[in-house]
Amino acid sequence: MLQGLSHAAREARSWPFEQARGLLARILRTRLDDAGRDLAAALIAQGKFAEAVQALPALRETVVFQCGYGASGLPHMGTFGEAARPTMVRTAFRALTEDAVPTQLIVFSDDMDGLRKIPDNVPNRAMLEEDRDKPVTSVRDPFGEYESFGAHNNARLRAFLDEFGFDYTFMSSTETYRSGRLDEVLLRILERFDAVQAIMLPSLGEERRATYSPFLPISPTTGRVLQAPTLERHLDRGTIVFADEDGTLTETPVTGGRVKLQWRPDWAARWTALKVDYEMSGKDLVDSVRISNRIVKVLGGEPPESFHFELFMDEHNQKISKSKGNGLTMEEWLRYGTPESLAYYMFQSPKSAKRLYFDVIPKATDEYLQQLYAFNKAAGDGANAPAIDNPAWHVHRAEPPTKGSPVSFSLMLNLVSAANASSKEILWGFLSRYLTGATPQSEPLMDRMAGYAINYYEDFVKPSKTFRAPDDRERAAMNDLAARLRALPSGCQDAELIQNEVYEAGKAAGFEPLRGWFTALYEVLLGQSQGPRFGSFAAIFGLERTIALIETALNGDLTGAA
Repeated sequence: MLQGLSHAAREARSWPFEQARGLLARILRTRLDDAGRDLAAALIAQGKFAEAVQALPALRETVVFQCGYGASGLPHMGTFGEAARPTMVRTAFRALTEDAVPTQLIVFSDDMDGLRKIPDNVPNRAMLEEDRDKPVTSVRDPFGEYESFGAHNNARLRAFLDEFGFDYTFMSSTETYRSGRLDEVLLRILERFDAVQAIMLPSLGEERRATYSPFLPISPTTGRVLQAPTLERHLDRGTIVFADEDGTLTETPVTGGRVKLQWRPDWAARWTALKVDYEMSGKDLVDSVRISNRIVKVLGGEPPESFHFELFMDEHNQKISKSKGNGLTMEEWLRYGTPESLAYYMFQSPKSAKRLYFDVIPKATDEYLQQLYAFNKAAGDGANAPAIDNPAWHVHRAEPPTKGSPVSFSLMLNLVSAANASSKEILWGFLSRYLTGATPQSEPLMDRMAGYAINYYEDFVKPSKTFRAPDDRERAAMNDLAARLRALPSGCQDAELIQNEVYEAGKAAGFEPLRGWFTALYEVLLGQSQGPRFGSFAAIFGLERTIALIETALNGDLTGAA
Protein backbone atom coordinates (compact mmCIF):
# COMPACT_ATOMS: atom_id res chain seq x y z
CA MET A 1 0.00 0.00 0.00
CA LEU A 2 2.92 2.37 0.55
CA GLN A 3 4.78 1.81 -2.71
CA GLY A 4 4.33 4.32 -5.51
CA LEU A 5 3.64 7.23 -3.18
CA SER A 6 7.06 8.89 -3.00
CA HIS A 7 6.26 11.64 -5.50
CA ALA A 8 2.99 12.53 -3.73
CA ALA A 9 4.79 12.33 -0.37
CA ARG A 10 7.39 14.84 -1.50
CA GLU A 11 4.60 17.32 -2.26
CA ALA A 12 2.22 16.55 0.64
CA ARG A 13 1.53 19.41 3.04
CA SER A 14 0.24 17.62 6.15
CA TRP A 15 2.57 17.85 9.13
CA PRO A 16 3.57 14.13 9.24
CA PHE A 17 5.01 14.44 5.74
CA GLU A 18 6.85 17.63 6.64
CA GLN A 19 8.41 15.73 9.53
CA ALA A 20 9.16 12.70 7.36
CA ARG A 21 11.06 14.82 4.85
CA GLY A 22 13.13 16.38 7.64
CA LEU A 23 13.89 12.93 9.03
CA LEU A 24 15.00 11.65 5.62
CA ALA A 25 17.34 14.61 5.28
CA ARG A 26 18.85 13.73 8.67
CA ILE A 27 19.33 10.08 7.66
CA LEU A 28 21.13 11.05 4.46
CA ARG A 29 23.26 13.64 6.28
CA THR A 30 24.37 11.41 9.14
CA ARG A 31 24.75 8.04 7.46
CA LEU A 32 26.29 8.84 4.08
CA ASP A 33 29.41 10.56 2.82
CA ASP A 34 29.29 13.15 0.06
CA ALA A 35 29.41 10.58 -2.75
CA GLY A 36 26.72 8.49 -1.09
CA ARG A 37 24.47 11.51 -0.65
CA ASP A 38 24.85 12.45 -4.31
CA LEU A 39 23.96 8.92 -5.41
CA ALA A 40 21.03 8.75 -3.02
CA ALA A 41 19.72 12.14 -4.17
CA ALA A 42 19.82 11.04 -7.81
CA LEU A 43 17.95 7.81 -7.13
CA ILE A 44 15.45 9.41 -4.76
CA ALA A 45 14.60 12.05 -7.36
CA GLN A 46 13.47 9.16 -9.56
CA GLY A 47 11.53 7.52 -6.74
CA LYS A 48 13.99 4.60 -6.70
CA PHE A 49 14.35 4.12 -2.97
CA ALA A 50 14.76 0.35 -3.21
CA GLU A 51 17.69 0.86 -5.55
CA ALA A 52 19.20 3.46 -3.20
CA VAL A 53 18.96 1.08 -0.26
CA GLN A 54 20.46 -1.73 -2.30
CA ALA A 55 23.37 0.45 -3.42
CA LEU A 56 24.02 2.09 -0.04
CA PRO A 57 24.24 -0.37 2.86
CA ALA A 58 24.08 2.44 5.42
CA LEU A 59 20.43 2.98 4.48
CA ARG A 60 19.58 -0.59 5.47
CA GLU A 61 20.04 0.25 9.13
CA THR A 62 16.70 0.58 10.92
CA VAL A 63 15.34 4.11 11.37
CA VAL A 64 14.34 4.28 15.04
CA PHE A 65 11.37 6.30 16.29
CA GLN A 66 10.96 6.56 20.03
CA CYS A 67 8.43 7.83 22.53
CA GLY A 68 8.63 7.78 26.30
CA TYR A 69 6.18 6.94 29.06
CA GLY A 70 6.48 7.96 32.71
CA ALA A 71 5.41 4.80 34.55
CA SER A 72 4.94 6.55 37.90
CA GLY A 73 1.26 7.18 37.09
CA LEU A 74 -1.58 5.61 35.16
CA PRO A 75 -1.53 6.14 31.38
CA HIS A 76 -3.60 9.09 30.15
CA MET A 77 -4.57 10.47 26.79
CA GLY A 78 -1.37 12.45 26.36
CA THR A 79 0.49 9.17 26.69
CA PHE A 80 -1.50 7.75 23.80
CA GLY A 81 -0.71 10.80 21.71
CA GLU A 82 2.99 10.26 22.23
CA ALA A 83 2.65 6.91 20.43
CA ALA A 84 0.00 7.91 17.87
CA ARG A 85 1.77 10.94 16.46
CA PRO A 86 5.19 9.38 15.79
CA THR A 87 3.34 6.45 14.22
CA MET A 88 1.81 8.92 11.77
CA VAL A 89 5.26 10.30 10.96
CA ARG A 90 6.58 6.76 10.61
CA THR A 91 3.83 5.91 8.09
CA ALA A 92 4.55 9.09 6.16
CA PHE A 93 8.29 8.25 6.17
CA ARG A 94 7.55 4.76 4.85
CA ALA A 95 5.48 6.26 2.02
CA LEU A 96 8.20 8.81 1.27
CA THR A 97 10.83 6.06 1.04
CA GLU A 98 8.62 3.54 -0.80
CA ASP A 99 8.77 1.36 2.34
CA ALA A 100 12.31 0.37 1.35
CA VAL A 101 13.97 1.57 4.58
CA PRO A 102 13.30 -0.50 7.74
CA THR A 103 11.69 1.38 10.63
CA GLN A 104 10.90 0.69 14.29
CA LEU A 105 8.91 2.49 16.97
CA ILE A 106 10.22 2.03 20.52
CA VAL A 107 7.83 2.78 23.35
CA PHE A 108 10.20 3.31 26.28
CA SER A 109 8.88 3.15 29.84
CA ASP A 110 10.85 5.15 32.42
CA ASP A 111 9.95 2.56 35.04
CA MET A 112 13.29 2.74 36.85
CA ASP A 113 12.50 6.26 38.04
CA GLY A 114 12.08 6.66 41.77
CA LEU A 115 8.47 7.18 42.88
CA ARG A 116 8.78 10.78 44.10
CA LYS A 117 5.10 11.72 44.21
CA ILE A 118 2.15 9.50 45.07
CA PRO A 119 -0.60 9.76 42.41
CA ASP A 120 -3.98 11.00 43.60
CA ASN A 121 -6.00 8.49 41.58
CA VAL A 122 -4.78 5.16 43.01
CA PRO A 123 -5.82 3.06 46.05
CA ASN A 124 -3.60 2.04 48.98
CA ARG A 125 -1.69 5.32 49.01
CA ALA A 126 -0.28 4.57 52.47
CA MET A 127 1.44 1.50 51.06
CA LEU A 128 2.94 3.59 48.28
CA GLU A 129 4.23 6.06 50.86
CA GLU A 130 6.23 3.20 52.39
CA ASP A 131 7.81 2.52 48.98
CA ARG A 132 8.45 6.16 48.10
CA ASP A 133 11.70 6.83 46.19
CA LYS A 134 12.13 3.21 45.11
CA PRO A 135 12.20 2.44 41.36
CA VAL A 136 8.61 2.15 40.14
CA THR A 137 9.28 -1.48 39.26
CA SER A 138 10.20 -2.09 42.92
CA VAL A 139 7.09 -0.35 44.28
CA ARG A 140 4.26 -2.68 45.28
CA ASP A 141 1.19 -2.59 43.06
CA PRO A 142 -1.58 -0.70 44.91
CA PHE A 143 -4.15 -2.57 42.83
CA GLY A 144 -2.75 -5.94 43.87
CA GLU A 145 -2.70 -7.26 40.30
CA TYR A 146 0.97 -7.23 39.24
CA GLU A 147 4.38 -7.74 40.77
CA SER A 148 4.92 -3.97 40.92
CA PHE A 149 3.27 -0.61 40.30
CA GLY A 150 5.51 -0.15 37.27
CA ALA A 151 4.44 -3.52 35.85
CA HIS A 152 0.80 -2.56 36.40
CA ASN A 153 1.14 0.74 34.55
CA ASN A 154 3.19 -0.84 31.76
CA ALA A 155 0.49 -3.49 31.27
CA ARG A 156 -2.21 -0.82 31.12
CA LEU A 157 -0.27 1.06 28.47
CA ARG A 158 0.49 -2.00 26.35
CA ALA A 159 -3.08 -3.27 26.51
CA PHE A 160 -4.37 -0.06 25.00
CA LEU A 161 -1.65 0.20 22.36
CA ASP A 162 -2.31 -3.42 21.39
CA GLU A 163 -6.04 -2.82 21.21
CA PHE A 164 -5.48 0.04 18.80
CA GLY A 165 -3.09 -2.06 16.71
CA PHE A 166 0.11 -0.07 17.08
CA ASP A 167 3.25 -1.66 15.68
CA TYR A 168 5.82 -1.01 18.40
CA THR A 169 8.64 -2.47 20.46
CA PHE A 170 8.15 -2.05 24.19
CA MET A 171 11.24 -1.38 26.28
CA SER A 172 11.48 -1.13 30.06
CA SER A 173 14.08 1.18 31.57
CA THR A 174 14.66 -1.31 34.39
CA GLU A 175 15.29 -4.16 32.00
CA THR A 176 17.43 -2.02 29.71
CA TYR A 177 19.72 -0.92 32.55
CA ARG A 178 19.95 -4.40 34.09
CA SER A 179 20.59 -6.14 30.76
CA GLY A 180 23.74 -4.11 30.17
CA ARG A 181 22.47 -2.49 27.01
CA LEU A 182 23.36 0.94 28.39
CA ASP A 183 26.65 -0.11 29.99
CA GLU A 184 28.90 1.25 27.25
CA VAL A 185 27.25 4.66 27.36
CA LEU A 186 27.24 4.68 31.18
CA LEU A 187 30.99 4.09 31.22
CA ARG A 188 31.40 6.86 28.66
CA ILE A 189 29.48 9.26 30.92
CA LEU A 190 31.75 8.21 33.79
CA GLU A 191 34.75 8.96 31.59
CA ARG A 192 33.35 12.30 30.37
CA PHE A 193 31.79 13.22 33.70
CA ASP A 194 33.19 16.75 33.78
CA ALA A 195 31.96 17.55 30.27
CA VAL A 196 28.44 16.38 31.18
CA GLN A 197 28.55 18.43 34.38
CA ALA A 198 29.64 21.49 32.41
CA ILE A 199 26.41 21.19 30.39
CA MET A 200 24.10 20.34 33.28
CA LEU A 201 25.21 22.60 36.14
CA PRO A 202 24.38 25.97 34.50
CA SER A 203 20.80 24.73 34.02
CA LEU A 204 20.28 24.07 37.74
CA GLY A 205 19.56 26.18 40.77
CA GLU A 206 22.38 26.99 43.18
CA GLU A 207 21.32 24.51 45.87
CA ARG A 208 20.92 21.57 43.53
CA ARG A 209 24.05 22.47 41.61
CA ALA A 210 26.12 21.91 44.77
CA THR A 211 25.23 18.20 45.00
CA TYR A 212 24.24 17.28 41.43
CA SER A 213 25.57 14.16 39.73
CA PRO A 214 24.29 12.56 36.50
CA PHE A 215 24.36 9.24 38.38
CA LEU A 216 21.57 8.35 40.81
CA PRO A 217 22.80 5.37 42.82
CA ILE A 218 20.32 2.78 44.02
CA SER A 219 20.92 2.14 47.71
CA PRO A 220 22.00 -1.48 48.31
CA THR A 221 20.40 -1.29 51.77
CA THR A 222 17.04 0.44 51.17
CA GLY A 223 16.55 0.01 47.43
CA ARG A 224 15.77 3.70 47.01
CA VAL A 225 16.97 5.86 44.13
CA LEU A 226 19.20 8.42 45.83
CA GLN A 227 19.91 12.03 44.92
CA ALA A 228 23.46 11.63 46.25
CA PRO A 229 26.56 13.47 45.03
CA THR A 230 29.34 11.47 43.41
CA LEU A 231 32.26 11.65 45.85
CA GLU A 232 34.80 9.59 43.90
CA ARG A 233 35.10 8.14 40.40
CA HIS A 234 37.18 5.10 39.47
CA LEU A 235 37.44 4.74 35.71
CA ASP A 236 39.57 1.61 35.95
CA ARG A 237 36.82 -0.19 37.89
CA GLY A 238 33.84 1.60 36.33
CA THR A 239 32.56 2.67 39.76
CA ILE A 240 31.52 5.68 41.77
CA VAL A 241 31.56 6.29 45.53
CA PHE A 242 28.60 7.89 47.29
CA ALA A 243 27.23 8.23 50.81
CA ASP A 244 24.38 5.78 51.45
CA GLU A 245 21.34 6.89 53.45
CA ASP A 246 23.03 5.97 56.73
CA GLY A 247 26.18 7.90 55.77
CA THR A 248 28.21 4.79 54.85
CA LEU A 249 30.59 5.44 51.96
CA THR A 250 29.63 2.92 49.30
CA GLU A 251 31.33 2.03 46.04
CA THR A 252 29.08 0.76 43.26
CA PRO A 253 29.47 0.04 39.54
CA VAL A 254 27.65 2.41 37.22
CA THR A 255 26.70 -0.57 35.06
CA GLY A 256 24.21 -3.42 35.36
CA GLY A 257 21.31 -1.44 36.78
CA ARG A 258 23.04 -0.33 39.98
CA VAL A 259 22.61 3.34 39.13
CA LYS A 260 20.00 5.32 37.27
CA LEU A 261 20.84 8.42 35.27
CA GLN A 262 19.23 11.78 35.93
CA TRP A 263 16.53 12.23 33.33
CA ARG A 264 18.26 14.61 30.90
CA PRO A 265 21.49 12.54 30.77
CA ASP A 266 19.22 9.46 30.69
CA TRP A 267 17.46 10.80 27.61
CA ALA A 268 20.80 11.48 25.94
CA ALA A 269 22.16 8.05 26.89
CA ARG A 270 19.09 6.34 25.48
CA TRP A 271 19.28 8.28 22.22
CA THR A 272 22.94 7.33 21.92
CA ALA A 273 22.72 3.65 22.88
CA LEU A 274 19.53 2.91 20.94
CA LYS A 275 20.51 5.10 17.98
CA VAL A 276 17.22 6.98 18.06
CA ASP A 277 16.50 8.99 14.91
CA TYR A 278 13.23 10.69 15.81
CA GLU A 279 11.40 11.65 18.99
CA MET A 280 8.59 14.07 19.77
CA SER A 281 8.06 15.92 23.03
CA GLY A 282 5.85 18.61 24.53
CA LYS A 283 6.76 22.26 24.19
CA ASP A 284 7.49 22.34 27.93
CA LEU A 285 10.59 20.23 27.21
CA VAL A 286 12.21 22.47 24.59
CA ASP A 287 15.08 23.40 26.93
CA SER A 288 15.50 19.80 28.07
CA VAL A 289 15.81 18.62 24.47
CA ARG A 290 18.43 21.28 23.81
CA ILE A 291 20.46 20.19 26.85
CA SER A 292 20.12 16.48 26.07
CA ASN A 293 21.22 17.14 22.48
CA ARG A 294 24.45 18.69 23.79
CA ILE A 295 25.08 15.69 26.02
CA VAL A 296 24.53 13.31 23.07
CA LYS A 297 27.29 15.10 21.19
CA VAL A 298 29.62 14.81 24.19
CA LEU A 299 28.93 11.07 24.12
CA GLY A 300 29.79 10.87 20.43
CA GLY A 301 26.24 10.42 19.19
CA GLU A 302 23.91 12.34 16.89
CA PRO A 303 20.78 13.98 18.36
CA PRO A 304 17.51 12.75 16.87
CA GLU A 305 15.19 14.79 14.72
CA SER A 306 12.69 16.42 17.08
CA PHE A 307 9.21 17.93 17.05
CA HIS A 308 7.53 19.87 19.87
CA PHE A 309 3.78 19.60 20.28
CA GLU A 310 1.42 21.67 22.40
CA LEU A 311 0.08 20.21 25.63
CA PHE A 312 -3.42 18.95 26.31
CA MET A 313 -5.56 20.84 28.81
CA ASP A 314 -8.45 19.66 30.96
CA GLU A 315 -11.89 21.30 31.16
CA HIS A 316 -10.43 24.04 33.41
CA ASN A 317 -7.57 24.73 30.96
CA GLN A 318 -5.08 23.14 33.34
CA LYS A 319 -2.25 20.98 32.01
CA ILE A 320 -3.12 17.29 32.11
CA SER A 321 -1.04 15.46 34.69
CA LYS A 322 -0.79 11.72 35.27
CA SER A 323 -0.18 12.33 38.97
CA LYS A 324 -3.32 14.49 39.31
CA GLY A 325 -5.37 12.17 37.13
CA ASN A 326 -7.18 15.13 35.54
CA GLY A 327 -8.47 15.09 31.99
CA LEU A 328 -9.52 11.92 30.23
CA THR A 329 -8.18 8.41 30.59
CA MET A 330 -7.94 6.22 27.54
CA GLU A 331 -10.65 3.96 28.95
CA GLU A 332 -12.99 6.93 29.35
CA TRP A 333 -12.57 8.06 25.75
CA LEU A 334 -13.27 4.53 24.54
CA ARG A 335 -16.49 4.40 26.55
CA TYR A 336 -17.86 7.27 24.48
CA GLY A 337 -15.94 7.34 21.20
CA THR A 338 -14.11 5.21 18.68
CA PRO A 339 -10.34 4.74 18.74
CA GLU A 340 -10.33 6.29 15.28
CA SER A 341 -11.88 9.50 16.61
CA LEU A 342 -9.18 9.65 19.27
CA ALA A 343 -6.41 9.23 16.70
CA TYR A 344 -8.04 11.92 14.56
CA TYR A 345 -8.02 14.30 17.55
CA MET A 346 -4.31 13.61 18.00
CA PHE A 347 -3.66 14.32 14.33
CA GLN A 348 -5.34 17.71 14.29
CA SER A 349 -3.07 20.76 14.81
CA PRO A 350 -0.43 19.26 17.12
CA LYS A 351 1.14 22.67 17.64
CA SER A 352 -2.11 24.11 19.05
CA ALA A 353 -3.21 23.59 22.65
CA LYS A 354 -6.47 21.64 22.85
CA ARG A 355 -8.91 20.74 25.59
CA LEU A 356 -9.04 17.04 26.23
CA TYR A 357 -12.33 16.48 27.95
CA PHE A 358 -15.60 14.66 27.36
CA ASP A 359 -17.25 17.38 25.31
CA VAL A 360 -14.70 17.10 22.47
CA ILE A 361 -15.62 13.49 21.66
CA PRO A 362 -18.82 14.01 19.58
CA LYS A 363 -17.24 16.70 17.40
CA ALA A 364 -14.05 14.68 16.89
CA THR A 365 -16.11 11.63 15.93
CA ASP A 366 -18.17 13.47 13.34
CA GLU A 367 -15.17 15.27 11.86
CA TYR A 368 -13.39 11.93 11.52
CA LEU A 369 -16.44 10.48 9.70
CA GLN A 370 -16.51 13.48 7.36
CA GLN A 371 -12.83 13.04 6.52
CA LEU A 372 -13.25 9.31 5.91
CA TYR A 373 -16.21 10.01 3.61
CA ALA A 374 -14.14 12.61 1.69
CA PHE A 375 -11.25 10.15 1.33
CA ASN A 376 -13.44 7.40 -0.06
CA LYS A 377 -15.33 9.79 -2.32
CA ALA A 378 -12.05 10.91 -3.87
CA ALA A 379 -11.09 7.27 -4.38
CA GLY A 380 -14.50 6.58 -5.95
CA ASP A 381 -14.10 9.53 -8.29
CA GLY A 382 -11.04 7.87 -9.78
CA ALA A 383 -8.23 9.85 -8.17
CA ASN A 384 -4.85 8.66 -9.43
CA ALA A 385 -3.30 8.55 -5.96
CA PRO A 386 -4.82 8.31 -2.49
CA ALA A 387 -5.43 11.59 -0.70
CA ILE A 388 -2.45 11.19 1.59
CA ASP A 389 -3.00 14.59 3.22
CA ASN A 390 -6.45 13.48 4.39
CA PRO A 391 -6.47 12.82 8.15
CA ALA A 392 -8.16 9.43 7.58
CA TRP A 393 -5.06 8.26 5.70
CA HIS A 394 -2.90 9.06 8.72
CA VAL A 395 -5.39 7.76 11.30
CA HIS A 396 -5.52 4.36 9.58
CA ARG A 397 -1.83 4.17 8.72
CA ALA A 398 -2.40 4.45 4.96
CA GLU A 399 -5.27 1.95 4.83
CA PRO A 400 -8.60 3.67 5.62
CA PRO A 401 -11.68 1.45 5.53
CA THR A 402 -13.87 1.83 2.47
CA LYS A 403 -16.96 2.42 4.60
CA GLY A 404 -17.78 4.75 7.46
CA SER A 405 -21.14 5.36 9.09
CA PRO A 406 -24.17 6.71 7.19
CA VAL A 407 -25.38 8.35 10.42
CA SER A 408 -23.41 10.98 12.31
CA PHE A 409 -22.64 10.70 16.01
CA SER A 410 -24.53 13.91 16.83
CA LEU A 411 -27.59 12.59 15.01
CA MET A 412 -27.29 9.30 16.88
CA LEU A 413 -27.14 11.20 20.19
CA ASN A 414 -30.35 13.06 19.42
CA LEU A 415 -32.05 9.89 18.29
CA VAL A 416 -31.16 8.34 21.66
CA SER A 417 -32.58 11.41 23.39
CA ALA A 418 -35.85 11.58 21.47
CA ALA A 419 -36.46 7.82 21.60
CA ASN A 420 -35.42 7.42 25.24
CA ALA A 421 -33.31 4.57 23.93
CA SER A 422 -31.61 2.49 26.60
CA SER A 423 -30.23 -0.20 24.28
CA LYS A 424 -28.79 -0.57 20.80
CA GLU A 425 -31.75 -2.78 19.88
CA ILE A 426 -34.12 0.18 20.32
CA LEU A 427 -31.92 2.36 18.12
CA TRP A 428 -31.65 -0.31 15.46
CA GLY A 429 -35.43 -0.37 15.32
CA PHE A 430 -35.24 3.14 13.87
CA LEU A 431 -32.02 2.73 11.89
CA SER A 432 -33.06 -0.45 10.08
CA ARG A 433 -36.33 1.15 8.94
CA TYR A 434 -34.48 4.20 7.65
CA LEU A 435 -31.60 2.28 6.04
CA THR A 436 -33.28 -0.62 4.32
CA GLY A 437 -31.38 -3.86 4.87
CA ALA A 438 -28.90 -2.33 7.34
CA THR A 439 -27.86 -4.61 10.21
CA PRO A 440 -25.19 -4.44 12.93
CA GLN A 441 -23.20 -6.86 10.80
CA SER A 442 -23.43 -4.78 7.61
CA GLU A 443 -22.80 -1.47 9.45
CA PRO A 444 -20.32 -2.37 12.22
CA LEU A 445 -19.08 1.20 12.78
CA MET A 446 -22.62 2.54 13.10
CA ASP A 447 -23.39 -0.28 15.52
CA ARG A 448 -20.42 0.66 17.70
CA MET A 449 -21.43 4.31 17.57
CA ALA A 450 -24.91 3.38 18.81
CA GLY A 451 -23.36 1.96 21.97
CA TYR A 452 -21.11 4.99 22.43
CA ALA A 453 -24.07 7.34 21.93
CA ILE A 454 -26.11 5.60 24.63
CA ASN A 455 -23.23 5.82 27.09
CA TYR A 456 -22.55 9.46 26.29
CA TYR A 457 -26.20 10.42 26.51
CA GLU A 458 -26.73 8.71 29.86
CA ASP A 459 -23.59 10.18 31.44
CA PHE A 460 -23.48 13.71 30.04
CA VAL A 461 -26.50 14.76 27.99
CA LYS A 462 -29.42 13.45 30.03
CA PRO A 463 -28.32 14.97 33.37
CA SER A 464 -27.94 18.42 31.79
CA LYS A 465 -31.01 18.50 29.54
CA THR A 466 -33.22 21.56 30.14
CA PHE A 467 -36.49 21.78 28.26
CA ARG A 468 -38.35 25.06 27.95
CA ALA A 469 -41.77 26.12 26.77
CA PRO A 470 -42.00 27.87 23.37
CA ASP A 471 -42.96 31.52 23.13
CA ASP A 472 -45.97 32.50 21.05
CA ARG A 473 -44.11 32.84 17.75
CA GLU A 474 -42.26 29.57 18.27
CA ARG A 475 -45.50 27.81 19.20
CA ALA A 476 -47.21 29.03 16.02
CA ALA A 477 -44.21 27.99 13.91
CA MET A 478 -44.10 24.53 15.46
CA ASN A 479 -47.85 24.04 14.89
CA ASP A 480 -47.27 25.08 11.28
CA LEU A 481 -44.37 22.61 11.00
CA ALA A 482 -46.48 19.77 12.39
CA ALA A 483 -49.18 20.56 9.80
CA ARG A 484 -46.60 20.63 7.00
CA LEU A 485 -45.20 17.27 8.08
CA ARG A 486 -48.69 15.76 8.20
CA ALA A 487 -49.17 16.83 4.60
CA LEU A 488 -46.15 14.82 3.46
CA PRO A 489 -46.64 11.26 2.21
CA SER A 490 -47.13 8.80 5.09
CA GLY A 491 -43.85 7.31 6.25
CA CYS A 492 -41.78 9.82 4.25
CA GLN A 493 -38.05 9.31 4.80
CA ASP A 494 -36.79 11.97 2.39
CA ALA A 495 -34.53 14.02 4.66
CA GLU A 496 -34.18 16.87 2.13
CA LEU A 497 -37.93 17.15 1.62
CA ILE A 498 -38.51 17.26 5.37
CA GLN A 499 -35.70 19.80 5.82
CA ASN A 500 -37.29 22.06 3.22
CA GLU A 501 -40.54 22.08 5.20
CA VAL A 502 -38.62 22.97 8.35
CA TYR A 503 -37.04 25.89 6.50
CA GLU A 504 -40.38 27.08 5.16
CA ALA A 505 -42.03 26.96 8.59
CA GLY A 506 -39.22 29.06 10.04
CA LYS A 507 -39.32 31.58 7.19
CA ALA A 508 -43.10 31.90 7.40
CA ALA A 509 -42.79 32.72 11.11
CA GLY A 510 -40.28 35.48 10.37
CA PHE A 511 -37.15 33.90 11.82
CA GLU A 512 -34.19 35.76 10.36
CA PRO A 513 -31.64 34.34 10.49
CA LEU A 514 -33.03 30.81 10.73
CA ARG A 515 -30.52 29.87 13.41
CA GLY A 516 -32.95 31.09 16.07
CA TRP A 517 -35.64 28.81 14.68
CA PHE A 518 -33.45 25.74 14.87
CA THR A 519 -32.28 26.66 18.36
CA ALA A 520 -35.91 26.86 19.44
CA LEU A 521 -36.62 23.40 17.97
CA TYR A 522 -33.68 21.86 19.81
CA GLU A 523 -34.41 23.56 23.14
CA VAL A 524 -38.14 22.86 23.13
CA LEU A 525 -38.11 19.35 21.65
CA LEU A 526 -34.72 17.96 22.76
CA GLY A 527 -33.78 20.02 25.80
CA GLN A 528 -30.50 21.33 24.34
CA SER A 529 -29.33 24.35 22.39
CA GLN A 530 -27.75 22.46 19.48
CA GLY A 531 -28.63 19.42 17.46
CA PRO A 532 -28.29 17.61 14.14
CA ARG A 533 -29.76 18.51 10.77
CA PHE A 534 -33.44 18.34 11.68
CA GLY A 535 -34.58 16.78 8.42
CA SER A 536 -32.17 13.88 8.82
CA PHE A 537 -33.24 13.42 12.43
CA ALA A 538 -36.95 13.33 11.50
CA ALA A 539 -36.33 10.93 8.62
CA ILE A 540 -34.67 8.41 10.94
CA PHE A 541 -36.88 9.02 13.98
CA GLY A 542 -39.96 8.69 11.80
CA LEU A 543 -42.36 11.30 10.51
CA GLU A 544 -45.24 10.26 12.77
CA ARG A 545 -43.01 10.14 15.85
CA THR A 546 -41.57 13.57 15.03
CA ILE A 547 -45.07 15.03 14.77
CA ALA A 548 -45.97 13.39 18.09
CA LEU A 549 -42.79 14.84 19.65
CA ILE A 550 -43.83 18.34 18.57
CA GLU A 551 -47.40 17.93 19.81
CA THR A 552 -46.25 16.54 23.16
CA ALA A 553 -43.98 19.54 23.73
CA LEU A 554 -46.67 22.02 22.69
CA ASN A 555 -49.14 20.40 25.08
CA GLY A 556 -46.83 21.12 27.98
CA ASP A 557 -45.05 17.79 28.50
CA LEU A 558 -41.43 18.91 28.40
CA THR A 559 -39.84 15.52 29.12
CA GLY A 560 -38.75 15.01 25.53
CA ALA A 561 -40.51 11.65 25.36
CA ALA A 562 -42.33 10.80 22.19
